[in-house]
Amino acid sequence: MKKITLFILALFMTAISFAQEAEPVKENPQGHYNISKFRQLKQELPTPNSYRTASGAPGHEYYQQKADYKMDIVLDDENQRIYGEEVITYFNNSPDQLDYLWVQLDQNIRAPDAITNDVKEGATDSYYNPEKFTQEFLGEPFQGGFNIDYVKNDAGLDMNYTVNGTMMRIDLPEALKSGEKTSFKIKWWYNINNHLIDRARSGYEHFEDGNNNYVIAQFFPRMAVYNDVEGWQNMQFLGRGEFALVFGDYEVNITTPADHILDGTGVITNRKEMLTPKQWKRYEKALTSYDEPVVIVTQEEAEENEKEIAKKTKTWKLKAKNVRDFAFATSRKYILDAQAVKIGDRTVMAISLYSKEGNPLWEEYSTRVVASTLKSYSAQMFDYPYHKAISVHAKRQGMEYPMICFNYGRPKTDGTYTERTRNGMIGVIIHEVGHNWFPMIINSDERQWGWMDEGLNTFAQLYAEQDFEPGFPSRGYPKNVVDYMAGDQMRIAPIMTQHDNVYNSGANAYSKPAAGLYMLREVILGHDLFDKAFKTYAERWRFKHPTPADFFRTMEDASGTDLDWFWRGWFYTTDYNDIGIKEIKKYQVTEEPTEAAYKIARRYGMTIDELGKNLYLVEMDVTKSNTGAQSTSLQDIPTLNEYLTSNFSKDQRAALRDTRYFYELIFEKPGGLVMPILVEITYADGSKENKKYPAEIWRFNDKEVKKILATEKEITGIKIDPNQLTSDVNLDNNSWPRKESESKFDAFKKQTISQ
Repeated sequence: MKKITLFILALFMTAISFAQEAEPVKENPQGHYNISKFRQLKQELPTPNSYRTASGAPGHEYYQQKADYKMDIVLDDENQRIYGEEVITYFNNSPDQLDYLWVQLDQNIRAPDAITNDVKEGATDSYYNPEKFTQEFLGEPFQGGFNIDYVKNDAGLDMNYTVNGTMMRIDLPEALKSGEKTSFKIKWWYNINNHLIDRARSGYEHFEDGNNNYVIAQFFPRMAVYNDVEGWQNMQFLGRGEFALVFGDYEVNITTPADHILDGTGVITNRKEMLTPKQWKRYEKALTSYDEPVVIVTQEEAEENEKEIAKKTKTWKLKAKNVRDFAFATSRKYILDAQAVKIGDRTVMAISLYSKEGNPLWEEYSTRVVASTLKSYSAQMFDYPYHKAISVHAKRQGMEYPMICFNYGRPKTDGTYTERTRNGMIGVIIHEVGHNWFPMIINSDERQWGWMDEGLNTFAQLYAEQDFEPGFPSRGYPKNVVDYMAGDQMRIAPIMTQHDNVYNSGANAYSKPAAGLYMLREVILGHDLFDKAFKTYAERWRFKHPTPADFFRTMEDASGTDLDWFWRGWFYTTDYNDIGIKEIKKYQVTEEPTEAAYKIARRYGMTIDELGKNLYLVEMDVTKSNTGAQSTSLQDIPTLNEYLTSNFSKDQRAALRDTRYFYELIFEKPGGLVMPILVEITYADGSKENKKYPAEIWRFNDKEVKKILATEKEITGIKIDPNQLTSDVNLDNNSWPRKESESKFDAFKKQTISQ
């Protein structure tokens, strides 16, 4: 069957190539520089070394620093202030000698003299709530930022330090050599911001009943990262580019009003003392409740707490091992529920904290969504390693930390909510819980590369949403980034741009990387290869610090696929994908020599008979249905039948495909990206067939490529990318016969005339 098709196609291609007239040599205005979309990514990626290998795996000399924290924290609910004392023990595992240390002071982004205030553009908003208007234009600037009381070494002596915006340099009295550790103590305090006013990543929300909900993060001076890639990662925190952090162990004591309910990163070692006997019994029940959440602190109990502010305090004790950060949430308004989740051979607790303002939405969905997310992400990457995952209700939040995240989604005051509110809440909980994998465990540098956590997480989120509820309106599909990629190129930056400097963070760091990975899995690599490679990356870099090169190289190494063309186009440029059908040609087979055949004979001084017995393809009118000779069985053609009789048995001839129709498909590529060509073919009998031509089809012609189809059935229609899997920005050229669409101008004229 294949032999007959190849025989005819070979003759066809020979005739076409010989029929072309010789062309003069064309000059290449680019000289001899390699401008191929398929050139290797060697110049863009750093040179492999003993720290990071060419395969994308950590090298035999890979190292990372460690920072342990012991903290005593006091939450002043009356004045919305936090006081803290911390001892940091820093381990220098690098081969380098360190003369000074860099510590992050993220709260300084809210200091009155913060550079952020001047860096941000100023323009009027569409509207202002009274609080924001007062703060922006009437009141004094918020007195935010860390107040450092002292920095002392482990001998109690003052250390020299310099504050530079959101960074603090601590000069060491003696250089910290490789393999050594040092300890120092910082005492500090700061005023907590109202995060509803400044839309910050943490802070408090004040309620009309006089109470506050606190979602607290970036609340303590934290060690900056020192590694083989950056040295010290001490870029200023401007608000968008998030965090580069060091793994370590934490012991944290947090003093709150006695009527508060708190949870946070790590194991609460005195939880039983913090709950009433009834609440502790409910908590013990939740430890084995795998089917549904158990309410531990009820709404009635929370409402009772709201009535009177406690004068006494209590201290929550938490311990966490091998985490990159620490956060907590606390309020007297909190309802608490929890559910056990089986992850591998372990039980993990899914927990929610929310005030009554979140119900009935939160009691119905939050913990169930957390449980589902833990299962889905564990299946996609590796089993969740921590003992709990907490979802906290915060009106305008969506922020993540180890084991805890702050999420929005609030019903109206009468308890009703829209489908949009429900879906938004479910989506943000899945996304923020998913951040436990990216970047809390697979610890990328968010300050530099926002896409490495947001984009990879949005991709995994898409599948987790479908696991929770098939048909959920997920973002991250290739079709969702079409408008962005087709937009004003002056307002689009490549994904590989430092995160503070991208124009549209949502599209650039979340949607476009997720859409690209979706294409890799669904179109380019397939599920098996992609899943193996993605899991390899996750396993290689769990509890380590990967870079973009480590991700790119691992995906290629573990899938056995050269993807440099994809990384370059999708991540390093702002090119868009536009592949269309330029022309479809239809041919019939004949034994009569064509004009092209006569030209070949004349060129070589031969007669047409000397070319031998051949078959020829003659172009037909593609708009007309095949009749007569065009639909004649090829085995009825004498020359072909003679060949078949001589070379095939009767049974072999009976098994040959009855190919009657020949088409030349000419694809064009107005867009700059190279992508696979996904083709859906519709036949006259109504049946359909899908073909995929790999992206490498564009290697030798970046503008136009041709494919020949020999079929048993007549083709009546062809579509490119019918399911919109490749972010094609222009669907008008994706169909044959071409669908004539009314232009906007014609539609405007028609509307004007009708009026």
